Amino acid sequence: MARPAPPRPVPASAPPRPTGSGEPHRPPGLPLDLEKLLAARLHAVRVRPYLASALFALHVVEDRSVPTMAVDAHWRCYVSPGFVARTPVEELAGVWVHEVSHLLRDHHGRGDRYAKEQGKNGPGERLRRNIAADFEINDDIYGDGLPLPAGAALPSMLRLSDGMLMEEYLRTTSLSGLTAELAWLDCGSGADGQARSWDAGPNGAHGLSRQQRDAVRFRVAEGIKGKPGDAPEGWRRWADEAFHPPQPWRQLLGAAVRSAAGGPGAGEDHSYRRPSRRAAAVPGVLLPSLRRKPPKVCVVIDTSSSVSDAELGGALLEVAAISRAVGGRRDLVSVISCDAAAGIAVPLCRAENLELIGGGGTDLRSGFTQALRSRPRPDVIVALTDGQTPWPAEQPPCRTVVGLFPRPASAVDEEDPDYAPDSPPHWAHVVTIG
Repeated sequence: MARPAPPRPVPASAPPRPTGSGEPHRPPGLPLDLEKLLAARLHAVRVRPYLASALFALHVVEDRSVPTMAVDAHWRCYVSPGFVARTPVEELAGVWVHEVSHLLRDHHGRGDRYAKEQGKNGPGERLRRNIAADFEINDDIYGDGLPLPAGAALPSMLRLSDGMLMEEYLRTTSLSGLTAELAWLDCGSGADGQARSWDAGPNGAHGLSRQQRDAVRFRVAEGIKGKPGDAPEGWRRWADEAFHPPQPWRQLLGAAVRSAAGGPGAGEDHSYRRPSRRAAAVPGVLLPSLRRKPPKVCVVIDTSSSVSDAELGGALLEVAAISRAVGGRRDLVSVISCDAAAGIAVPLCRAENLELIGGGGTDLRSGFTQALRSRPRPDVIVALTDGQTPWPAEQPPCRTVVGLFPRPASAVDEEDPDYAPDSPPHWAHVVTIG
């Protein structure tokens, strides 16, 4: 967004703006040039046609307390008449695209979540979140008909890389070196999640409901996917995530393990320590009761050469998380390293001290076989793999969870270009990791 210039004085001879009966009182000043503002929006639609649905969804609200242009989470665009008067149409078109980009990328929701997670909510933190959000979108929205305005916040101002997310910029640098220079910057609550004095709020007029906002995002993503060559890489990545949002895989993996461990039959055994309630129906016969024991989990880790060291490190973190999912009982969790052959089941003491052995080909069938030979037999088998392996032909007699390291669809075996790995079997609960 352009740095605001000092407002031009209104000539003393200018007639006062008439106010009709029932109109809200507005302080004297330059009237909003709505024709110029809407012409700028049309220019933005011409040069960024994939954003047309979002640009036309914004509702304009004139407000002289806004420094330049700003948005709220309900897709209202607050506009300063003085800013519109002194800004060329092409630059105004860039501001339209800039502000709607904040909303499409959910900077208000993400900024609010970041503030809650980090416990940072002061005025300085609001400005830091706004700067980081600008870094995320300004690196690829200008050019090709949208001139870069003077004073726009760019990652290069702090020698940071382009293409990062708002949260990454917030975590990698303090941004304090720019807060004084960009103190004027205020894109509204739609950019950082913090309410402003001018916000109309969720009950104000002309706001979009959550369903309407999601529908706008979907239409924009659909337009980008239909003609991907028209959009920069950052927008194409955003459109992919809009159609296929990333899964919270750590929560899903933990929930899958807990569900498998807590399901019927998992960790259940008969015991004579307490007589069965059904014994009264059979006088003179001692019947055992069904008791639930803590479930035993065996983790099979794919240690073949196709799994990177970083993924193996992530697998060890998941082993620690799995032990927490079963109540923190490390004695109930064992680990098997498996490439083309399986190692022995190693009891879990500390996940960070586990030694993973492998580096050859991949055949997790041996890992499943070794896990089922363990005594006592596991109630749940968790396989952490890239999926490039044969799978058991039959369903194991216990619950199975597969944590899948993602691989691009174009990945092929150099020795056999026609090779395509089998999908995980239907009887496994599959969670994509990362």
